[in-house]
Amino acid sequence: MKRLNGIFAFAVWSTYDQRLFMARDRMGVKPLFYARRGPAFLFGSEPKALLAHPAVQPEVDVEGLAEVFMLGPARTPGHGVFRGVAELRPGHCLVYDRSGVHIRRYWQLESRPHPDDLPTTAEKVRHLLQDAVERQLVADVPVCTLLSGGLDSTALTAFANWAFAKQERGAVHTYSIDYAGNEQYFRPNPFQPDADSLWVDRVAEWLGTVHHSVVVDTPELINTLETVVRARDLPGMVDVDGSLHIFCSEIKKHFTVALSGECADEVFGGYPWFHRSEDLNAGTFPWSKSTPARMRLLSPELAETMRAEEYVAQRYRDTLAEVPRLPGEDPEEARRREMSYLNILWFMTTLLDRKDRMSMTTGLEVRVPFCDHRLVEYVWNIPWAMKTWDGREKGVLRLALRDVVPEPVLQRRKSPYPKTHNPSYLKATRQKLLEVLDDPTSPLLPLINVDTVRELVRTDGSSFGPTWFGQLLAGPQLFAYLYQINVWLRDYRVIIR
Repeated sequence: MKRLNGIFAFAVWSTYDQRLFMARDRMGVKPLFYARRGPAFLFGSEPKALLAHPAVQPEVDVEGLAEVFMLGPARTPGHGVFRGVAELRPGHCLVYDRSGVHIRRYWQLESRPHPDDLPTTAEKVRHLLQDAVERQLVADVPVCTLLSGGLDSTALTAFANWAFAKQERGAVHTYSIDYAGNEQYFRPNPFQPDADSLWVDRVAEWLGTVHHSVVVDTPELINTLETVVRARDLPGMVDVDGSLHIFCSEIKKHFTVALSGECADEVFGGYPWFHRSEDLNAGTFPWSKSTPARMRLLSPELAETMRAEEYVAQRYRDTLAEVPRLPGEDPEEARRREMSYLNILWFMTTLLDRKDRMSMTTGLEVRVPFCDHRLVEYVWNIPWAMKTWDGREKGVLRLALRDVVPEPVLQRRKSPYPKTHNPSYLKATRQKLLEVLDDPTSPLLPLINVDTVRELVRTDGSSFGPTWFGQLLAGPQLFAYLYQINVWLRDYRVIIR
């Protein structure tokens, strides 16, 4: 396994000794699920592959409901949600033979002192990233890049440009996504300080790419709410899932492989919660500090049975117990390391799962150079002061790329995959959820406090305060998420045990 560099999930059956070997890539870019039912061992890249077998029923217990209602869409790594279905964790392999199932971890991050000075560190970061991009451009099918005009995607596109020029492969094609109405309704916030559209145009012109812009409107997003549940086999990141599915469908008309800047923020510490003391000291997952608010949505019976706060707290403690420690490390530096591990294990896995499901269901393969394990291993041990060189998030990456991307892009603040800001999306998702609440046959109703949810809908969320449910389920995304839970319960005929 140590010799493999790439993204993979595979199984090998040995007829000679009746032995099955399975493995998943180090970062969890590719999924791998399994279930044991009596003498049968079932596995596949999606839960639906297992659910197609008559021995695997769509059963969900209270723990699975906690994953959906309390942690979703960022769920516990390795938890398959469906009862008796598990997901092989990133960096793990599994052997199934006559003696049973045996799982071991073949790769993990190792904490050690960082020996390099700042210039050497920046140079190594640049070399590792460029090498990862060039490796992942190798294909016998057309390759493009996803471009947001931010630091990460611009760097990948610039490296791709250089490689294409050396190989005489012509101009790089780039793709960006936006939403109808965002130019009118976008308002800056801590997670998205500015819009992508102007930056995309500038970068495409600077680099000389052949650029394609995909603009998604609210009706299209609403039409994908059920489609993406079937792609994930679970409720997910609603409008982001939907737009990504549409985006990948458009790209697949002309390209089979795309490179994406996903995961740089988890690896280099780019998110706001790495830099705010209230998030560093929150004692829970910084992207979802809303367990009490989420509990208010549940029926009293389910809330009492679930013991959600205890469940979420235990998942958080379990993760911290895994963090590879560096003896004698400064407490503040150690806490930053914990935050990095939380992001790499949980948040990054969530985004990778989203990207894989939405792309592969359209036939597009998306590759993520920032997940190259050599780069992740090296950056893991870079001290925080270097990571934030010049007082900037991802400062060492900016330094490494100073002659790769244009200066304005070097100075641009981090901005995530865009969401729609069009009020028509709130109106449409609100109506969708009201339809569920007004239908007495909706399978969601026995699980929620209907009066509380109706009040949430009536006030457009103001009854729950301005922060709502955190970064993953803010604003109308919560209405859409509850609607998706109902779709999932109904279409998968989920049995609650």
